[in-house]
Amino acid sequence: MKKLLLIGFLSFVSLNVHAQDDNTEYEMRVGEKTGYIIDKSGKKIEGIVRLAGDEMNPWTNQKKVKFIASSDIDSSKKKQKFKTFDADDLKGYMANDNGAERHFESIKYTNTKEAYNTQNGGISGGLKAFNNLTKSNQFAELVADGKIKVYKVYGYPTTFSAGSQIAVADAENKRMRENPSYVYSKKGGKPEELTSAKAKVIVADCPVVKSKVTKGEYGSLKNDTKQRSGLGKFIRNEIDNAMSDNLSIVNEVIYDYNENCK
Repeated sequence: MKKLLLIGFLSFVSLNVHAQDDNTEYEMRVGEKTGYIIDKSGKKIEGIVRLAGDEMNPWTNQKKVKFIASSDIDSSKKKQKFKTFDADDLKGYMANDNGAERHFESIKYTNTKEAYNTQNGGISGGLKAFNNLTKSNQFAELVADGKIKVYKVYGYPTTFSAGSQIAVADAENKRMRENPSYVYSKKGGKPEELTSAKAKVIVADCPVVKSKVTKGEYGSLKNDTKQRSGLGKFIRNEIDNAMSDNLSIVNEVIYDYNENCK
């Protein structure tokens, strides 16, 4: 598997998945993908993955996944019995989505930042906070693999809004769809939010990358810090983090680290 999974392509072009009997086949329906799950023992089971989320609700893929093993497919039946798994049931799953591998791993991470990032008060804001603070185990999509793993994590929306809160909730949902958090884990450590400040720290043990950081060769880490030199370190870091393009940091800095410091 390539270190950067955003460009991982497979040769799956057929919409038919063959069961154990080579003379039978199952025609997949809309939303179903070839793939596999990894159970708690680490065993990989191939079959059909039915993603729970979509472009409008990407956070739902973090809650659960539906799956049927190839060995359980009964081609004589129009409907197959898919099982539903959550992040407590599996180590992860993979779906071949439009020719690209999408890997999800079960991680323990609470999106505290998104829990309190709301313009809605009352029940609507409280439910959004609850939905994020109570989901500590979730399937996070892997976007970079290696000594430093990086995951894409979406916040969870409120499950109730009324009156003027509806437009605010819709705007927040759009923001969360377009601006996921990126969470890293180095050498299997505790997942933490990736920021430009943390990126500089976690790659410092790699001479090649550290040298490039020092020389300012990574465009994704170039913030206008000179104009903010009079600010306190904490405030300066918070501004830098807010302005940073974390996906570019993943694609440029983390990728370089994983390639050069294995």
